Amino acid sequence: MLKLYYGLSEGEAAGRPPGSDPLDPTDLNGAHFDPEVYLDKLRRECPLAQLMDSETDMVRQIRALDSDMQTLVYENYNKFISATDTIRKMKNDFRKMEDEMDRLATNMAVITDFSARISATLQDRHERITKLAGVHALLRKLQFLFELPSRLTKCVELGAYGQAVRYQGRARAVLQQYQHLPSFRAIQDDCQVITARLAQQLRQRFREGGSGAPEQAECVELLLALGEPAEELCEEFLAHARGRLEEELKSLEAELGPSPPAPDVLEFTDRGGSGFVGGLCQVATAYQELFAAQGPAGAEKLAAFAQELGGCYFALVERRLAQEQGGSDNSLLGLRAAFLGCLTDVRQALAAPRLAGKEGPGLAELLANVASSILSHIKASLAAVHLFTAKEVSFSNKPYFRGEFCSQGVREGLIVGFIRSMCQTAQSFCDSPGEKGGATPPALLLLLSRLCLDYETATISYILTLTDEQFLVQDQSPVTPVSTLCAEARETARRLLTHYVKVQGLVISQMLRKSVETRDWLSTLEPRNVRAVMKRVVEDTTAIDVQVGLLYEEGVRKAQSSDSSKRTFSVYSSSRQQGRYAPSYTPSAPMDTNLLSNIQKLFSERIDVFSPVEFNKVSVLTGIIKISLKTLLECVRLRTFGRFGLQQVQVDCHFLQLYLWRFVADEELVHLLLDEVVASAALRCPDPVPMEPSVVEVICERG
Repeated sequence: MLKLYYGLSEGEAAGRPPGSDPLDPTDLNGAHFDPEVYLDKLRRECPLAQLMDSETDMVRQIRALDSDMQTLVYENYNKFISATDTIRKMKNDFRKMEDEMDRLATNMAVITDFSARISATLQDRHERITKLAGVHALLRKLQFLFELPSRLTKCVELGAYGQAVRYQGRARAVLQQYQHLPSFRAIQDDCQVITARLAQQLRQRFREGGSGAPEQAECVELLLALGEPAEELCEEFLAHARGRLEEELKSLEAELGPSPPAPDVLEFTDRGGSGFVGGLCQVATAYQELFAAQGPAGAEKLAAFAQELGGCYFALVERRLAQEQGGSDNSLLGLRAAFLGCLTDVRQALAAPRLAGKEGPGLAELLANVASSILSHIKASLAAVHLFTAKEVSFSNKPYFRGEFCSQGVREGLIVGFIRSMCQTAQSFCDSPGEKGGATPPALLLLLSRLCLDYETATISYILTLTDEQFLVQDQSPVTPVSTLCAEARETARRLLTHYVKVQGLVISQMLRKSVETRDWLSTLEPRNVRAVMKRVVEDTTAIDVQVGLLYEEGVRKAQSSDSSKRTFSVYSSSRQQGRYAPSYTPSAPMDTNLLSNIQKLFSERIDVFSPVEFNKVSVLTGIIKISLKTLLECVRLRTFGRFGLQQVQVDCHFLQLYLWRFVADEELVHLLLDEVVASAALRCPDPVPMEPSVVEVICERG
């Protein structure tokens, strides 16, 4: 794949120059390499100094290959050991399994043989027993039929109506089938007379209405089993239920009269929940169980019935709530408003110091205030809704209320809903229009990112644990896992931090872009100092470093070279880079500068400007500096430079290198980008004469 990507042939991939002989015995990378021939050639053709250099280079390559081989072995050693143990264990397990399967097959064969012999021995007896059992069952059924009238009469006299209906149901089909026989016909006539008397007593009991909803539902169920018309029973059931529920509503309405003092709102709702609401739920449950066969028409009747009476109940509740005084506690509905209020306070705190020209509260202090305020509002809301689960509130002990209320209402609706709302509100700041992120202060993005990261690491788990402990969620309905919420919070923090990097990078990029576009680089004077915009870039980067350091840890940097802050910029001081660019700065250079630039890019490490940002200061500053320097590079590519313009770019880039390397994870990143900036300016300069490195250093030190 690498050969295809770079367009190399087999010889080039092996390290041989194009056109070389693949059978050459002195080719180190060839298949026909002969060490004796190679040594003889070196001794004949190379002086002592070159032989020493070759030895040093070969030792270095051998050590590098040994190091790579050791690293490969160390990385895969545990995998090899684990695979070996697994294969050994599988062999032992399969050997045991084969033995057990053999024993199982032997036992199954013995069992099959015993079963066949037992079946053959008992075959005749089994057939006779089956016939006798059938005759016995038939005789018992006939005995039950002959005793049925007396059984029904006794059940009616004792009030065991359910048992009587079950007896009638068991015998109905048989009596219908054999009613042409005189004996069965007489039994059927007696049963019909008794059943008619039973239905009359059940209707009388149902119409009296003195019993509760369960007893009336039982009467309707028995009447339906006796074959009574379902439509008529449906209407009577709803009519009786309406009477009872309207009495409950009248009792509640009497408590809201002008003369007696209104009861406490919780007491009122408790009474309504245990009386009217509980009765309505029982009626609805019984109706659905009894008249499910009615289909959509029956469901519409029930819906209209519940909607009418429920509307009357809610109207009474609204009247009672309207009489409540001092109802300013909106903690149940105010979590999101409280969060938005905290964000407004943070905006004002961030803007006030700039307007007044003085130092305001630090980001760490603002973050602590916001986190403490939100947690206090959450605890206050949990304490408020916890009143609905108090033991003295009767409806709180209802399973259909408590389980769903604690699980779906409090945990999912209130707490999980608020956490997701908070993440969505925070993510909305990432969609602000405009090149500079709209009106959202970058410090607010940074603070919200840290807040969401803290929620992911600890706060979400703490809040949900607190909720589960206070409300003892026992509902079996699915709930949102803690890991899911933590993942959403972490993704929100990542988006906010990435947006912060882009916003700050664009701010610095705007300064660099305007400084390049508004300057006449062809007729500029010989540089005597560093441009002010470069000093401003360093100042702003330092301020961002301080700001991010208030909320995020330092992060990990690669080992820095000992002279990173003192070294002259690589383009014009390093012997390697001078050799690379010197031809482009000399009018008589024979090599094409475009070719040199392309060769450099081919072997340079690709820089991902918008790579993912990690949660540390070094990663954030690295992202901002990459965006800024990439913008500078692209702006330089659009301009044409004179000799002094190129030298000014050299001075500016060296000044940036002196200070920016300490902010990034890898100082080589800054060197590479600034290297490209100067190289690009040199390619666009008709007279590319670079400034002496010593002069550049003096100007930058003076600036």
